[in-house]
Amino acid sequence: MKKKIILIDDKPSIGKVVSIYLKKEYDFEYFENPIKAIDWLQTGQIPDLIISDIRMPEMMGDEFLTYMKKNELFKDIPIIMLSSEESTTERIRFLEEGAADYILKPFNPLELKIRIKKIIG
Repeated sequence: MKKKIILIDDKPSIGKVVSIYLKKEYDFEYFENPIKAIDWLQTGQIPDLIISDIRMPEMMGDEFLTYMKKNELFKDIPIIMLSSEESTTERIRFLEEGAADYILKPFNPLELKIRIKKIIG
């Protein structure tokens, strides 16, 4: 059975690119904001990994990460954060708050795939 990955990013183009690279090996779902992803999670879906942008309308990535890590049902799901901001301080903060990884945009989809494999196999 394929492992399930969800991507949360307000840019559908990112969703399309990541989908192309991941859908052969993983079950893949895309959400344009964290609120929709949380609604989906609350239906009982538990992915093996979440990839989330940081800068989004409605709910920022740090708020989403905090929500997930404080929720008993979801706290063990690894989360990779995506950011267009090259900030060592921000990267360290997200990793300290429980992110499994932090990747800068624009990113190479093959690098993302390798990082995913290191986290969930």
